[in-house]
Amino acid sequence: MNYQNYIVFDKSVNKTDGHDVFMARSGAETVIVADDGLGFTGKSAGDGKVIAPLCHENAVLLRRLFPFTAPSPVLRKERSFGLGDRLGIATFGHIQLFERYDAYPVFAQQSIRELTLTNRTYEDVLDAVTFAVFREGFKKPWGADGDHLKTVKDVEYALSLGFTMITLDCSEHIKSGVTVQNAPPLPPAYAQKYLGKSFDIGEGESIRFDEGELRQTVAIYGEAIAFAVDMYNRFLKDGKYAADFEISIDETNEPTTPLQHYFVARELTDGGVKFATLAPRFCGEFQKGIDYVGDLAQFDKEIKIHSSLTRHFGYKLSIHSGSDKFSVFPSIGRETRGVFHVKTAGTNWLEAMRAVAVADPALYRAVHRYALSVFKEATAYYHVTTNLANIPDVGQLKDDALPALFDNNDARQLIHITYGLILTKKNADGTFTFKDALYNLWRDRESVYNDALVRHIGKHLDLLGVKQI
Repeated sequence: MNYQNYIVFDKSVNKTDGHDVFMARSGAETVIVADDGLGFTGKSAGDGKVIAPLCHENAVLLRRLFPFTAPSPVLRKERSFGLGDRLGIATFGHIQLFERYDAYPVFAQQSIRELTLTNRTYEDVLDAVTFAVFREGFKKPWGADGDHLKTVKDVEYALSLGFTMITLDCSEHIKSGVTVQNAPPLPPAYAQKYLGKSFDIGEGESIRFDEGELRQTVAIYGEAIAFAVDMYNRFLKDGKYAADFEISIDETNEPTTPLQHYFVARELTDGGVKFATLAPRFCGEFQKGIDYVGDLAQFDKEIKIHSSLTRHFGYKLSIHSGSDKFSVFPSIGRETRGVFHVKTAGTNWLEAMRAVAVADPALYRAVHRYALSVFKEATAYYHVTTNLANIPDVGQLKDDALPALFDNNDARQLIHITYGLILTKKNADGTFTFKDALYNLWRDRESVYNDALVRHIGKHLDLLGVKQI
């Protein structure tokens, strides 16, 4: 097998103990070319080199030979940014962006829900990033996030593969429907600890509980705090895994008040939990793939206190469903003083589909019509307020009008939440209805997609106040 017909990716050329390793492409195939004796699984090229496929075993070896291709904890950096690439192809564009900005990327970021909907694994997610980082020669630290994990099994799975961030989703342990009126009696220990006291959190802000608020707060968050303490003690307390810990309390219907935020942070801290970030449920709505919905003045007021709390206790604020929340980014950047973690995911998929609308209108129309047919099914996984009546009929739109659908909030959410059903739909003969055609297009238009990601995610960073290097 001869690798001379392959085009070498110049940025991938590396040496380890005097041995050459690089990546190359021929048509649709990308491979690793390495000197014999390094352990890569592949076929001999006949000249002392091996041509190795982009498989899991070779990704593991790359991470061992070249540590820059392995994730590391980055949440303790001032600015970190999560990039949920559901397709396994967006990291190339993300790399171009984060080479320019003073922020640290979490390239590998997926929830179990996303893995299920796309039929991917954490091995696949991590390996795709490793190959992209190696190909592009990206040497800056980057992270891998086991996002919104809820069980011992899932946390252990992510950590065993080398993920460097665990986002613990406490939502199943947060009680809903609890009011001041129906909250159970207050345990005496909490009354002694919190009642009749004012807690100075600095910056002219203080926290004070009345008995009703405290009863309600303990009832809502007590079990979630115990869950977080237990998971921390199981996996992270002894230092076996080099991973950051994020506490997610945002997947609820009711906003996290500043009082509740203080209580959760205080109890976690007193419980010995060392966490890098905490994600509250902010006032208003952070719906998928569209801008903030709510009272901007109220948001500005509350995020100021939320940010003060993070500085008081020594962790960062994490903003979930951060895709496209352009109207609140300046406030987030300002009030956190440029110290934050923001998560995005679906917006990367939407930019990929915008590229389809530009390059292959017929394919886009077919995908769009299918998305409409399965939209109700997709709402079982995501909360949105989409009004399908506000979406123009794609059969009545000219080809050059299709990309503008991605400036329509309802059309964005339609495509946003149906990604799993689109990517996994199969024909009667077992072939994929859309997936192969989509990936072929994205491969052929890689630079177009990369440029779109640089522009779109770059807008997020600019509005957050992140400086270019």
